[in-house]
Amino acid sequence: MAYLPVKELLAQAAETDPSQIAAWCQSWRQATEAGTQESLLPFLCRERGVSEDSFLQKLAVAMAIPFVDLPKLTVPAEARGKISTKVAFQYSVMPCSFDNGTLQVVVSNPFDAAMISAVQFDAGCPVQLALASRDEIEKALKKYYGVGAETLDEMEEDEDPMEFLLPGDKEITENEQEASVIKFVNQIIWEAFKDRATDIHFEPAEDELRIRYRIDGILNQTPMPPQLKRYQAALISRIKVMSGMNIAEKRLPQDGRINVRIKGEELDIRVSTVPTVYGESVSLRLLTRGKIFLSLEKLGFSRLEENSLRELIIKPHGILLVTGPTGSGKSTSLYAFLSTINSVTKRIITIEEPVEYELKGINQIAVRSDIGLTFAMGLRHILRQDPNVIMVGEIRDLETAEIAIRAALTGHLVFSTLHTNDAPSAFTRLIDMGIEPFLVASSVEAVLAQRLVRTICKHCKVEQTVTPDYLRKISFPEAEIATAKFYRGTGCEHCRQLGYQGRMGIYELLVVSEPIRPLVMSRAPASVVAQKAMEIGMRTLRMDGWKKVELGQTTLEEVLRVTQTEEHFDLIEEDKIPVREKTGKR
Repeated sequence: MAYLPVKELLAQAAETDPSQIAAWCQSWRQATEAGTQESLLPFLCRERGVSEDSFLQKLAVAMAIPFVDLPKLTVPAEARGKISTKVAFQYSVMPCSFDNGTLQVVVSNPFDAAMISAVQFDAGCPVQLALASRDEIEKALKKYYGVGAETLDEMEEDEDPMEFLLPGDKEITENEQEASVIKFVNQIIWEAFKDRATDIHFEPAEDELRIRYRIDGILNQTPMPPQLKRYQAALISRIKVMSGMNIAEKRLPQDGRINVRIKGEELDIRVSTVPTVYGESVSLRLLTRGKIFLSLEKLGFSRLEENSLRELIIKPHGILLVTGPTGSGKSTSLYAFLSTINSVTKRIITIEEPVEYELKGINQIAVRSDIGLTFAMGLRHILRQDPNVIMVGEIRDLETAEIAIRAALTGHLVFSTLHTNDAPSAFTRLIDMGIEPFLVASSVEAVLAQRLVRTICKHCKVEQTVTPDYLRKISFPEAEIATAKFYRGTGCEHCRQLGYQGRMGIYELLVVSEPIRPLVMSRAPASVVAQKAMEIGMRTLRMDGWKKVELGQTTLEEVLRVTQTEEHFDLIEEDKIPVREKTGKR
């Protein structure tokens, strides 16, 4: 390490003179006295207008110590064992190697004397410093020690980790100072929120409690401290108390709800517990109210589909169905339709299970099966409330389907969802439920099938070479093979090394026109309906996916992943297989 005055070292790193460093240090002291908690080095980086990484790299050269690229480093267990979890998290230091009796520790502020003393005392051996940004150190701590490891260390000292009081306020902040179990649960929710997770799953096993986040539709296991299993009962009880469940009942499934505030943003968390062999499994669905107010332009429709939808959602009557599996964005599409047509001249009533987002100016009813308020019963009473537009969360049974169709035929516009793989299958599903084909043909105006694909991370997007043989194998449009460009994400810190960040929809819009109605009335198979719909201009899910691949928004692999069950895709090929051979093919 270079033994120069601190101001000279900082001046070399900032490429300025010591007098300027002295002025900035004075400004930082004044800001600290005024209440800011920003440490000196980030303050200097901001004043100098440089990134923390580049500043620390130059500081490492000035001090003659290493600058470490932590994401590319594998930290051995021997090094981690030299520093206690408490010291590592308290001072934000990451041990990275232990050689010849000397421990190398990565820090972001090499001038913190208290940190250096604490680390040397804790390690009990000579310590050598290396530099990395604070963000990278915090990510490494979570990766190697696990989220909330320091909190569990505190809990190790408690004889009874169950005895904690409930706070009156449910504000979650980064520096939560409440009791240990409460703090740990809040840390889990905080991390999920920061990572844009939609779900958190607590899954008990024989020897561990696994916690997984669902990010952009894909489950990711979160690193957790090994001693977490010991506090399983305490953590699950805490979640049940927060969500208003009965903590004594562990044999039956329960549902609850938590409302929290994170950085001033309202977060609605739906909680579900089910008993398993090794304890209760808990799932949390995170719903951010502010994210639902999407316009049709932001949902990713092509111009042609968007124009068709705008005409459909202002019709005076009929049914518009949105289909797809769970988690395909059906509710988001329905809310976007409702928000688009919401006005003082229309009475809009919804019945949902549950009411996921509250829309101003719209009357929303939550299904309560426990007291007899089902979709069918609610829908029957909605018709007496003089509505113009009705939204039914899901058509699950014959009774609900019959009432929805009756509503559509008596002058109401009905939006609803149905679980089918593609748009043409919606007619078959309704007929299989017991609805007469002529009623389906006369009431359904359109069916929108959709899926969600992950979008390529903008920060690490690069062009990709794909062989023509592979493109033909996956039935990519032959006419576009020669000119199409393909992209992928290489993985970076912004996307957790996944190459994807965010999601968008791919769609299949089937408008029930005059050529389609006779096929529905004659109970034609879905493949026949699909063939006729494509002849008059319908784009399938995979065709829409290919278009978004060509636009550089997603990858071939993503489109293939979400359209594996597309039944009628082979019809796109020029030499169409006879319908009787294709019926039922998956």
